Amino acid sequence: MTESAEEVGILVKRVQYRHHRALTAALADLDVSLVQWDTLRHLHRQPDASLHDLAQLTHQTDQSFGTLATRMVDRGLIERLAGPGRAIRHRLTAKGEQVRAAGEERVLAVVTGSFAALDPDELDQLARLLRRVLDHPLQPATTPGAAPAAR
Repeated sequence: MTESAEEVGILVKRVQYRHHRALTAALADLDVSLVQWDTLRHLHRQPDASLHDLAQLTHQTDQSFGTLATRMVDRGLIERLAGPGRAIRHRLTAKGEQVRAAGEERVLAVVTGSFAALDPDELDQLARLLRRVLDHPLQPATTPGAAPAAR
């Protein structure tokens, strides 16, 4: 059976949605949302990241991430530090690191369970295929009958 690109796209979205629901539930008693935990994870990996960098890493706009970061500062999960020029850098607090570490165990359990039906070779193959898709530039969609985009 040959799957259409549309069907594969729907399957990828369903897996992502399943992960999102399960991760939200797994993190709930830590009183942290998935996007907040993702922010903690990225700051653990990239200390002193800028607001713009964190917004991109967590798939947020700069404005929405600024609001999120303010709430996280108020909760004592991250701190803001002056950077070069007008830049503001962000760093985990001790409380933020504790929440990140506790969440990491839960996230690992969810994603490991999600992919448990795949053997190690299949999981590697899936990762290679998804990386290939992500490495291939996405061409802008065109509307039938629409004039070509100006260059």
